[in-house]
Amino acid sequence: MAGSFIMIQPSTPVEAAANMTPGYEVKFVLNQNVLDPDSTPDAELTSAFALPGTAQKIAVEYFDTDAQSLNEQGWNVRLRKKEDKKNYEITYKKRYAVTNGDINAALNLANKEGFDADDTNYEAEIDWGYSKQTLSLSNDKDVKASDSKATLPSDSKALGMILDKLPGKLDDWNDQSHWGKQQLKDSRAYGPIMASKYKGTWNGLEVDVEVWPIRSADGSTTEPVIEISFKADEYADAATNRQKLMDYLNKEGWLVPQDSLKTQLVLDRY
Repeated sequence: MAGSFIMIQPSTPVEAAANMTPGYEVKFVLNQNVLDPDSTPDAELTSAFALPGTAQKIAVEYFDTDAQSLNEQGWNVRLRKKEDKKNYEITYKKRYAVTNGDINAALNLANKEGFDADDTNYEAEIDWGYSKQTLSLSNDKDVKASDSKATLPSDSKALGMILDKLPGKLDDWNDQSHWGKQQLKDSRAYGPIMASKYKGTWNGLEVDVEVWPIRSADGSTTEPVIEISFKADEYADAATNRQKLMDYLNKEGWLVPQDSLKTQLVLDRY
């Protein structure tokens, strides 16, 4: 009797999922002399960027523990409500530092930690400031609001919405079951801030100017943090227009030569 042979099929190698493809948001901080005494853009800034006379109001707050345990792990949880919109917007954001401009290294690390091209719940963006780049991965959720005013719900109601929409990656971060839920249950609101947003244009670019009145270090007043930003799909466009905008802001004497830290300022001062 002839020996029988069992054919063993070669196993198909499992290909690792590709890295996410980020968009780009370029942000610069402007000095306070671009504002009139009522904290609105002055005539020069308004003219330079074709800003409207009226801002969109946006109420913003963050949730974290007193020890900022979410922030320590590179996570921010933000709730905001724009006037003229009938939804609260919840954003769960994970950040990775980009070192020496090596965006791929940050994307590789994110991939290793479960954020890859197959994950359509998160949108990847490189936040590109004056001297620093950060990879931000954002998961956005909407919750219906009763009106279109820029007002936030009570802290307990806000936290209930945040917990209800909590994504699995944050909840089980670092393979710790329900870590995110536990941190948020122990969290509190940081804020609120009533930001003003102006949509303008410059050299064919759509730009946003935002004014955030953030509590001063001694808590006695608020200080405006002013940012100008634009978005781009491709690195080359972001880089070219970033340099042009930086040069222009410098020439006008409007540029603050530092990166924006407004989220950290809110966490530190509220």
